[in-house]
Amino acid sequence: MRALLALSGSLLVAALAAPAAFGQLLPVEPESPNAEAIRDSYVFVSIFVVAIFLLVEGLLIAFIVRYRRRNRERFEDGVQIHGATKLELAWTAFPVVILFAIGAFVLAQLPEIRDPPQARAGDELEIRVSGRQFHWQYEYPNGVVAIDRLRAPAGIPVRLVVTAPEEDVIHSWWIPALGGKIDAIPGRVNETWLLAERPGTYPGQCAELCGVQPAGMLAVAEVMEEEAFDTWLSTREAEQSEVSMDLGEETWQGVCAKCHGLGGEGGVAPRSIANSPLLADAETVERIVRNGIRTMPAVGAGWSDEHVRALTTYLQENPPGGS
Repeated sequence: MRALLALSGSLLVAALAAPAAFGQLLPVEPESPNAEAIRDSYVFVSIFVVAIFLLVEGLLIAFIVRYRRRNRERFEDGVQIHGATKLELAWTAFPVVILFAIGAFVLAQLPEIRDPPQARAGDELEIRVSGRQFHWQYEYPNGVVAIDRLRAPAGIPVRLVVTAPEEDVIHSWWIPALGGKIDAIPGRVNETWLLAERPGTYPGQCAELCGVQPAGMLAVAEVMEEEAFDTWLSTREAEQSEVSMDLGEETWQGVCAKCHGLGGEGGVAPRSIANSPLLADAETVERIVRNGIRTMPAVGAGWSDEHVRALTTYLQENPPGGS
């Protein structure tokens, strides 16, 4: 009896704490219609999960109380109960109804998750997303490149064309507030979209175990007012036509430093590059990032000349030193 009272007390405490705890289990607050549809689906399924859990645990406690041994001899059989046709039909039909309801609801939500809203001609923006060990590269229609930080205008549908280089591995792009996960598969193109109405910064993460450094493969989406985004895009385009120090810094921090350390002191990479004279040699840096060396992959394969020049110039003007 004491054990039963302890169990009942534990369930009561859990029930009182459930509303606060359940809030922590929900997806983040959605900022895009597809993310909102995903959250609605999650909540709908969770209602049935919680209800079934409470029903099963409630029946379990009821049966423990109703059919406990009481004063029977240890090896004496309990009351024999045979057959309950209505109950058996109910517990067969009930799960079928639940599964049908869940399936119908999710199927009704799929178009909103999958299909971007209709936009006026010229309003939709397409960004190419490339997953690489261990960074995200974003390419805009005018040739602008950004590393790890996606900039997008508020109120405009953004189509994301997601892939990975042939020589890379599978990654998974995921900004929870702006939609579901989408795989970046070498040699294959997948598409997703986002439409954020409010400016803000939304964190994300590669959701794939993609090697020795997946935890460092963070993603950030910065949603900007349309005018501010247009200004950033045109300014970045002008910088890249010469030498973009911003792109050079992004590339060092997002591509190189994740393995070598921000100060070049060494991290996942087996050797420190702090104070290495090679970093001042633009031709050597270009050859290494384009072709790789020993265990280091060709992180810069496919980069434009402007992108490589941005990195080499940044390293020459900001040589990483040891700690």
